[in-house]
Amino acid sequence: MRPRITLITLGVDDLERSLQFYRDGLGLPTDGIVGQEFEHGAVAFFELQAGLKLAIWNRKDIAYDTKLNKTSPSPTEFTLGHNVGSKAEVDQVLEQAESAGAVITIPGHDTFWGGYSGYFQDPDGHLWEVAWNPEWEFID
Repeated sequence: MRPRITLITLGVDDLERSLQFYRDGLGLPTDGIVGQEFEHGAVAFFELQAGLKLAIWNRKDIAYDTKLNKTSPSPTEFTLGHNVGSKAEVDQVLEQAESAGAVITIPGHDTFWGGYSGYFQDPDGHLWEVAWNPEWEFID
C-alpha cells in the first residue's frame, strides 16, 4: 500500500453541533452539510491542506455503512495532531478551541521531547494535540 491518506472521518452524534464547532469555532473551510437527500448520507467536509480533508459523519450512519454495531466512543483510541510554528501559537489555538466549546484536557506545556503541546477534546470527545516541535519547520 502506498501511503495516500486523503480523508479523515470523525464519527459525531450531532452533525449540526460539530459543523458549528469546526466551521464557526475553529474556522475550518467547508461547504457545510451535503448529502442530506440520501438516507445515511449527510456529511460535512473541511479543507485541511493540499490533498487532505476532514469529514464529520453521524456515528449511526458510519455503523450502518460499515455493517458494524455502534459502540461507545473512546477518546483514547487515537489523537489528531495539529502542529504549529511556536509555543505562543499552541496557546492561541487552545484558547480558540476552548472558546468554540472544546474541553482543554492538558494546557500548553513544555514536553519531555523538547517541544510544547496541549490537548483538547471536541464536542464529541475526539482528542486533538496542538504541538510545536522545534525540529519541524512549516511553510504555509
